[in-house]
Amino acid sequence: MIRRFGEPLVRGQSYRIRHGVYALLVHGRDVLLTHQAEPEPEFQLPGGGIDPGESPLRALHREVFEETGWSIAAPRRIGAFRRFVYMPEYDRWAEKLCAIYLARPVRRLGNPSEPGHEAVWMPLSAAPRMLGNAGDRHFARAVAGA
Repeated sequence: MIRRFGEPLVRGQSYRIRHGVYALLVHGRDVLLTHQAEPEPEFQLPGGGIDPGESPLRALHREVFEETGWSIAAPRRIGAFRRFVYMPEYDRWAEKLCAIYLARPVRRLGNPSEPGHEAVWMPLSAAPRMLGNAGDRHFARAVAGA
């Protein structure tokens, strides 16, 4: 069973499964996160949904680049979690199945191409307090050793 974080299920609500991949991008004592401005401003692990026909690793590289402008190397899956959320950008209730990877940021290739996203470096020790969802915070704490 995959550990669940976040809001409880809404009784009677139908959810669609959405597979996603997310990365903890650690360099030394810092981590590269994304700050998403909407629908609510929050820090997040870079990542997102896997498109039909796309492999999880291809999706991870694509999503990290779109949200941070960085290329990555050596992704290693470290766990997974699920959460039940309403996704206003898709007008959809989703059971998000989130695979978490640890990877090395290699090079900044440009600005994020995803509207409303900004790449932000912060101390890894601060990330568990700053991240916007409990699943992301859990994995940041585990990697930080906190």
